[in-house]
Amino acid sequence: MVETLQNLLLGFSAALTPANLFYALMGCLIGTMVGVLPGVGPLAGISLLLPTTFGLNPTAALILLAGVYYGAMYGGSTTSILMRIPGEAASVMTCIDGYAMAQRGRAGPALAIAAIGSYIAGTMSVVGLMILAPPLAKFALGFGPPEYSTLLILGLLVLGYMTGGSMIKNLAMIILGLLFGMIGIDHFTGYFRFSYGIVALGDGIGVVPVAVGLFGVAEILASAGQPTRPEVLKPHLRDLIPSGQEFRDSAGPIGRGTILGFLIGIIPGSAHIISTFISYAVERRVSKHPERFGKGAIEGVAGPESANNAASCGALVPMLALGVPTGPIPAVLLAALMVHGINPGPLFIKEQPVIFWGLIASMYVGNFVLLLLNLPLVGIFVNFLRIPYKVLYPTILMFCVVGVYAVNTSVVDIVIMTVMGLLGYVLRKFDFETAPIVLGVVLAPIIEMSLRQSLAMSAGSYAIFIQRPISLVFLVAALVMIFLALKPLIRKGLDWRARLIKAENGDAL
Repeated sequence: MVETLQNLLLGFSAALTPANLFYALMGCLIGTMVGVLPGVGPLAGISLLLPTTFGLNPTAALILLAGVYYGAMYGGSTTSILMRIPGEAASVMTCIDGYAMAQRGRAGPALAIAAIGSYIAGTMSVVGLMILAPPLAKFALGFGPPEYSTLLILGLLVLGYMTGGSMIKNLAMIILGLLFGMIGIDHFTGYFRFSYGIVALGDGIGVVPVAVGLFGVAEILASAGQPTRPEVLKPHLRDLIPSGQEFRDSAGPIGRGTILGFLIGIIPGSAHIISTFISYAVERRVSKHPERFGKGAIEGVAGPESANNAASCGALVPMLALGVPTGPIPAVLLAALMVHGINPGPLFIKEQPVIFWGLIASMYVGNFVLLLLNLPLVGIFVNFLRIPYKVLYPTILMFCVVGVYAVNTSVVDIVIMTVMGLLGYVLRKFDFETAPIVLGVVLAPIIEMSLRQSLAMSAGSYAIFIQRPISLVFLVAALVMIFLALKPLIRKGLDWRARLIKAENGDAL
């Protein structure tokens, strides 16, 4: 512990230099702006900034790019809460209750709790990154394709069970998302699937047009179809501060979201997206008032936003400790280090202590900067709700189109967004949750790849999933989840059979 504190002091001596403080501030500021813009996201922001870091020293370059990374994680919550448009895919779950709070004049507390939860989760997960990086990274390496397959299938069942409402409806939406995710080139055979001759669909349907369509465009269509426009309560200054009850209600979700997000972030894949879905499902299940979710529950904002930022730090554990990126964003950060002649791996912490501990210290500083940067802006952001709808909705639609087009400069993405907007509008009319569709689109390529790799390892035998201990544990958990979901139906069937037998006996008498 003494050695860890000494190393942390070494890191702060590097991070608190005027130049590195400037880069941390710029990274957080740029990241927040990137997160606010629909469709851009942290990956695009980091990729665009990567060439500008070539002239910097490795510590400054990593501090700048990492600031963009976790700054964008917070920035996406702003448009999610104010306009029901996810700034990036990890903010999808924030749309549900964050926007409902904005409709009730509680946008200020929602934004404030998002900022506070992000700060606490980011800070605590940095502590975890600092202490637990080597052992947790080694545990993550124990996951092979069979473990990924069963883990992701278990995750989908958990989401369907814990989201609330009809599990059949939830699973139907997940399956629909998985089908959308199958569109494009088969990475094993190179065959075009379900593309109908449209070359632009070769890379599949992107998460951004799906998310923006299902939430942003669908919300505009739903609001435009109402006989009277939704009334937004104009908040006063005192309404911008969360109440004592809202702070108390947020404490548990922030803690659970931090732990869930950090642990899920270590696992390869789109962890920051998956963690928000799981956090929201957990909060809805453990809540004493699950009926409030979807109608403006502060827990539905605090949990996912905390998990989102904690997963961002968790994803850096395998990258820094073992040189194994767990997703596209850590892969770009890994490339930034390699450009500067540094090879992350087991010897990275020992050979480059200034860079590693400088990054750790800068993340403490960056989370504090984000809190100072975003809390004063809450009042300014909330004023967006005062804009008349005849001006606001066309502006939102313009941002949706520009944001989606900017990702791949593809008109097809705009068409996909429009189709998803219409689909989202119809599904909302029939009381279907649309968020699971986004998760299905995200996980479809990962599940397919890991499943086919598993079968390739076993020469086509499905026994591999029960021969590996971790995979078997996940399968057993999945069966338990299915049983819990079917238990009410089984009980109803037994009750109906008992009543039938009783009625037959009565007739016989």
